[in-house]
Amino acid sequence: MVVPELKAWRAARPRVVRIARSVRPQLLRAVGAVKPLVTRPSTVQFTAGSATLGLVVAATVVTAAGPWDSTGQRTAERDWAASQGRAGGADHGHVSGTSGKAPAPAPSAASVLTGLGGSVGAGPSPTEKALADVLGPLLDNAALGSERAAAVVDLATGKRLYGKGADDALTPASTTKIATAVAALTAAGADHRIATRTVLEPGAPDKQEVVLVGGGDPTLTAREDAEGNASLRTLADKTARALKDRKTDEVTLSYDTSLYEGPDVHPIGLDNTNVARVTALMADEGRLDDTSSGTAKRSEEPAADAAKKFAGLLNDRGIKTADPVPAKATDRAKALATVKSPPLSALVERMLTNSDNDIAEALARQTAVAADEPASFKGGGTAIREQLKKLGLPLKGVEFADGSGLDRADKLTADLLTALLAKAADPAHPELRAALTGLPVAGFTGTLSTRYAGQPGTGLVRAKTGTLTGVHTLAGTVVDTDGHLLAFAFLTASDPPTEPTATQKGLDALASTLATCGCN
Repeated sequence: MVVPELKAWRAARPRVVRIARSVRPQLLRAVGAVKPLVTRPSTVQFTAGSATLGLVVAATVVTAAGPWDSTGQRTAERDWAASQGRAGGADHGHVSGTSGKAPAPAPSAASVLTGLGGSVGAGPSPTEKALADVLGPLLDNAALGSERAAAVVDLATGKRLYGKGADDALTPASTTKIATAVAALTAAGADHRIATRTVLEPGAPDKQEVVLVGGGDPTLTAREDAEGNASLRTLADKTARALKDRKTDEVTLSYDTSLYEGPDVHPIGLDNTNVARVTALMADEGRLDDTSSGTAKRSEEPAADAAKKFAGLLNDRGIKTADPVPAKATDRAKALATVKSPPLSALVERMLTNSDNDIAEALARQTAVAADEPASFKGGGTAIREQLKKLGLPLKGVEFADGSGLDRADKLTADLLTALLAKAADPAHPELRAALTGLPVAGFTGTLSTRYAGQPGTGLVRAKTGTLTGVHTLAGTVVDTDGHLLAFAFLTASDPPTEPTATQKGLDALASTLATCGCN
């Protein structure tokens, strides 16, 4: 079934046209990469080449335009996912989307590819021997270092088609975020939103105390353009109105970060541009510049700084207050105002696309909160493992020390990474779909935007990267020339470290080979 074109898509069409024009150079590069496929006379290869180009265009427009595509698929998927589970999230009773009607079923990827000129996945899956023949020599590449592990799984059946050291637990770097995503979506729900709120403590009329209570939203922003995120300015607007309704124009201000426990500094240390202090209250990830992703210098006290910004916003709105101090809201406090993050599915997508460490650590703690574990590094790791165990995933030798993969104590297997992707693709778990839709598109988005130049995997490979000194990993999905959707995971490590660019090219070649290999 194909979902009819929605009104919001029609309204967004001019913006998408502009986006398509802006990415024309990347499309031309992608066409060059797949040209050998579409110039050969074979009908199967022609179909695969057409599918490649179609997926390149679709991947670009869908990723750039947000939740809309030409069929409304992503919105329909999210509506359906939200309708399945009614517990565990703040907004599970709400049907998301553009109307109050019941959610429409999502069309399958197969119908999209069939429409491009041929049947999809009709032939047998790739065989272990054929995969070994093409992947084995690439895995022997010295540029990959001294340790390497690999696994390939058919997502239609969940069957592992190929494995080399697939059960060996290696340092996964940022591919850990796939596990964090699946665990958070399982524990809290795809539609869960993280609340930041203000409350009014009871006290003498001449000494009203407002407490800014952090809920752990890593995307809370103090910037004028909230870009769909929860806004500290909006919270100030609501709080000021609520206070004026009470005939109050002067308060003391406190801030509450008690939701999280344990150390707030990641084990890699405070003087690091990859992640801020992990606290239940911060604005714009504690960044001291105007960036929203990548590395940046961070505030040494992100919670206090966010509270100071909020105090200034209240003053601008006619509510006098002095510099805030830390405190804990009591059970007697009365609610004043609340703002909420985008749904957890959107946070997962942003985390995976940009490899956002701050969101990853926040989602690990949200998993701990939902699982009734301490919201700390240790508690987050415990909670992630518990959620994956509930899903029946292979956890032998696996260790979770954080949610982002910055900690080298993390240990994952290629078997687990492909199993996570297979679980997210399982129709029985639509709540996990964001763990796939958030993966960067090779040559186009996120951490893969500058990779795959001239390689046939451009536009077909979607994968999470992982990079630490001496550690390089890649895990994601790819459509092969016979239309089979495959999950793959490649992990490498080396001491002394390999040359990063060469290692990454070696990993990209492995994924690209899957894109061009029927292997059956």
